[in-house]
Amino acid sequence: MIGGVSFIVLVLIVITSASFYFYHVAVARASKDFLNGSPDLQASPEVEQSKDTSKADNDWWNHQSFDRWEMDSDDGIRLKGYYLAASKPSDKTVIIAHGYSGNATQMSGYARMYHEDLGYNILLPDARGHGESDGNYIGFGWPERKDIVKWIQRVLDVNGADTQMVLHGVSMGGATVMMTSGEDLPSNVKAIVEDCGYTSVKDELTFQLKRMYHLPAFPIVETTSLLTKMRAGYFFGEASALEQIKKSKTPTLFIHGDNDTFVPTEMVHQVYENSPVEKELYIVPKAGHGEAYRMDPVKYEQVVSAFIGRFVQ
Repeated sequence: MIGGVSFIVLVLIVITSASFYFYHVAVARASKDFLNGSPDLQASPEVEQSKDTSKADNDWWNHQSFDRWEMDSDDGIRLKGYYLAASKPSDKTVIIAHGYSGNATQMSGYARMYHEDLGYNILLPDARGHGESDGNYIGFGWPERKDIVKWIQRVLDVNGADTQMVLHGVSMGGATVMMTSGEDLPSNVKAIVEDCGYTSVKDELTFQLKRMYHLPAFPIVETTSLLTKMRAGYFFGEASALEQIKKSKTPTLFIHGDNDTFVPTEMVHQVYENSPVEKELYIVPKAGHGEAYRMDPVKYEQVVSAFIGRFVQ
């Protein structure tokens, strides 16, 4: 009997320790060095050849005079972003959401595309827990969806009630804009572009737990989710882009690489099939995670421009 109790206590200790470990690794604001060794995030050979494009995008970013916007989230976190008005007066603004463990400055290619080629005002927020924004945890898009809603209002306040907006997100940013789509958005938001976002936080973490650690989801995902609720205010299961997209009223372009093994390509088919709005699916051959733009910037811009051009006049 004593041995059985001791075993149960040991199991609980192990599970609790594992939950704190995975919370620190995945959710807490901390260095995500574990991603550096992931084979799922190694650049494809075709993308390796596009380094000149990436350098040009970064050089462009470094020569821009961004306005620095700040605001407080609904739960009191100080958020910061980069805003750049179009070269010519425009009523079109895009809000660009970056990926997990990244920041706004890494979205220079998308920013340049919208600003230089499409003539948009651009706003690139640093998500909570990232970049120059405050916050000690990552919300995987769930609390960030409300932050995006506030950034939308900020754009309206600055650029006026006739402003037309597009939301464009990549990876966690893609999930963020999908989660945002299920909120009560103003009609000013004309289109959404999501690039390689996941169906839900639970789905993605379950997938990564098995792929990176060779561990089953139960009970670690559930116990880490409970810890996340206590520390960050949300359960993994409620953070669902799939459920939010079902409520969307905003036309959406879904983009994914057909060689994405970090956020499995099958996920984009799930969200696309469950989207009730005008929509389009763009699968990029040979592209891994987050590589759709760099694989073929010209084609990427053509697809994005053609889609949003149907709704933004």
